Amino acid sequence: QVQLVESGGGLVQPGGSLRLSCVGSGFTFSAYGMQWYRQAPGKGRELVAAITPAGGSTSYSDSVKGRFTISRDNAKNTVYLQINSLKAEDTAVYYCNVIVRGANYWGQGTQVTVSS
Repeated sequence: QVQLVESGGGLVQPGGSLRLSCVGSGFTFSAYGMQWYRQAPGKGRELVAAITPAGGSTSYSDSVKGRFTISRDNAKNTVYLQINSLKAEDTAVYYCNVIVRGANYWGQGTQVTVSS
């Protein structure tokens, strides 16, 4: 079965950085685009970054462009989200996502809290 496991969240001061990781299993990782979403308290889930199967193309929401970088290592079945210059409004649970044969799969999420 498809599984996604995120890690790397934590408490960080404004201006700090984190690298989130998501390991996928149960599907051919290198054949699928991957996405990172986030959900802040009281808000809906927001797509923040996406990457194509081979990693040759990426896209970002306007709110994170220039600060977040999505990448992947298909040999390790892992997608990453490097987040820099963190702001209080980046506080959220971050989820990785894959759509396999029309079905959406999500990890359990990893909490990122930006606070001084």
